[in-house]
Amino acid sequence: MKVSVFIATSLDGFIARPDGSLDWLPGAEDGEGGGEGEDHGWTAFWDSVDCLILGRKTFEKVLELAPGAWPYEGTRVIVLSSTRTTVPEALAGQIELRAPDPAALVEELRAEGHKRLYVDGGVTIQTFLRRGLITDMTITLIPVLIGEGIPLFGSLDGDIRLKQVKTESYASGLVQLLYEI
Repeated sequence: MKVSVFIATSLDGFIARPDGSLDWLPGAEDGEGGGEGEDHGWTAFWDSVDCLILGRKTFEKVLELAPGAWPYEGTRVIVLSSTRTTVPEALAGQIELRAPDPAALVEELRAEGHKRLYVDGGVTIQTFLRRGLITDMTITLIPVLIGEGIPLFGSLDGDIRLKQVKTESYASGLVQLLYEI
């Protein structure tokens, strides 16, 4: 089973501004979020995912960015939170709230036969990385320096060695890096 990250960062390594804003992403001003109509491999990646694991803050950001519309319809979504106890009524039955126990969750999903988990959210990604649960990361570098924000990576107990699998550059100026861990 793959446990994957697919995320964009500013060139200086941030996934959002300090307040969580994503206004620096290409297309954010018009709601597109991708830049010049390029897919950047998202559709192929998403089609391979059978379960999405979101951190609470990322879940809340998705709700803010897509009010009234749930972009992950038809995919199992698990939100990790030690504080949130409910989901919006419109999403009842579509979202599973779980306490953050990544290793147990990955083992449970493996036993259920899942093939690819998509992990999203800064703290959640960092936690999964520290516990050695991430198998691969696709990181798309956005050619912008925002100076400060929420970093993709945090402190580690030791080095994590990565194997570079693929690098792709796009006409929009984005560069995508694929690593296996």
